[in-house]
Amino acid sequence: MELEILTPERKLFSGEVYGVQLPGITGSFEVLGKHAPLVSALGSGKIKVLKDKTGTAVFYNINGGFAEVLNNKVAVLVEGAVES
Repeated sequence: MELEILTPERKLFSGEVYGVQLPGITGSFEVLGKHAPLVSALGSGKIKVLKDKTGTAVFYNINGGFAEVLNNKVAVLVEGAVES
């Protein structure tokens, strides 16, 4: 599955991942490969990027935004984010 994390200023992450955990406004959710199409608002919190099945992960703190899942690609648009 392909993941892109974008801010108005720059692209924070782009690449193939196993999955991603996102802070939805009503609770966290996870997207894995071949997920159904989805659009969701995101609240403040942490994005956990699962690089592979072994659990290798990268974290980003975000201030809210939106996520779109379509055709095995996840686009995350956030106001501000920092790798943690």
